[in-house]
Amino acid sequence: MKIETILDRKTEAVITIDISRNLQSAAELMMHKRIAALVVTDGGESVGLISERDLISALAHKGPSAASIPIQEVVTGPVLSVSPDESLKRAMALMTCNRLRHLPVFEDRELIGIVSLGDLVKYRLEEMELESNVLRDLAIAAR
Repeated sequence: MKIETILDRKTEAVITIDISRNLQSAAELMMHKRIAALVVTDGGESVGLISERDLISALAHKGPSAASIPIQEVVTGPVLSVSPDESLKRAMALMTCNRLRHLPVFEDRELIGIVSLGDLVKYRLEEMELESNVLRDLAIAAR
């Protein structure tokens, strides 16, 4: 199975935020869109990610004044990414080894999506349930 399979099932557009914005803007956008990470852009070019984890870390270190910190001070980059042709197994291994929860998906240097660990696990669970049902049906038919 490939990453493009998951992207085909997702309907949301990739939400980005400009590197010149602050953490307050990022937090508000994440809350409004109900997402846990944003792709950070600089002049339209993807330069990193900012996640809930980054916001919490900034808050823990700076307290309430963290809201005014520019994104460029906390952005995680360069971004590890995958192509739509990447296998789910490889993407999961990449996320596990690098302790990532989100992977942007690029095709020909163009951002076309983002997959989360939750997306991958959800798809894999559905796949396992289907396999289980097929095996159960085969066992019943063999009786």
